[in-house]
Amino acid sequence: MQHILIVKLGSTLPDLAMRRGDFEDWVRAGLDVGPDRTALVDPVVGEALPDSRRFAGVVVTGSHAMVTDRADWSERTAAWLRDVVEAEVPLLAICYGHQLLAHATGGTVGNNPAGREFGTVAVRLDEASRTDPLFSTLPERFDVQVCHTQSALSLPPGAQLLASSAREPHQAYRLGRYAWGVQFHPEFDVEVTRTYIRQRAADLRSEGQDPDKLAAGVREAPHGTAVLGSFGRLVRGGAIL
Repeated sequence: MQHILIVKLGSTLPDLAMRRGDFEDWVRAGLDVGPDRTALVDPVVGEALPDSRRFAGVVVTGSHAMVTDRADWSERTAAWLRDVVEAEVPLLAICYGHQLLAHATGGTVGNNPAGREFGTVAVRLDEASRTDPLFSTLPERFDVQVCHTQSALSLPPGAQLLASSAREPHQAYRLGRYAWGVQFHPEFDVEVTRTYIRQRAADLRSEGQDPDKLAAGVREAPHGTAVLGSFGRLVRGGAIL
């Protein structure tokens, strides 16, 4: 099997990284592949993005950055993502990656007008999910872990909406046959989600949200986690090609 490329667009909170590893470690665990079956590139520190056609699939991580800041590394990655979509390399873009993919392919990104979305939330599947390789086996409603300030405010032309939530109309979409964006975090678990709520407590309170209530409401989200595992299985088995 070819390697799966993980595009690292940021790092988690330092205390979490010390205890639990970083975004790429959580992605590998969710994909159920070892480090020997993945490759890692970090464009934030200036590493060159490789030819995506060398890989079985690509996963783009989240980030604490904002797409609207248009950082050089982010815009370079956006241009590269357009090439990935054109080359029809299987792609799963998470949170910041989801937003960057939308930005790269004609959608718009900005602060979520409903405010930050943190914690465990229920998503509802859209009609297109019924025939989607990653979402067709999931229940109509299921829980996911979320942690974001910005959103894909409009989807790229031709994108199929797959899932939404009360605060986020674009929780998941598919672009063409091979590229998915998910606003939620299939790689997060209860501890990670609660840690992010505590870290952003002041910001959440400033919007009238109750971080203590949000933290208490965090629960396991196995169906959300399953999306990352499904992508790994599909790529490893070549089932989406």
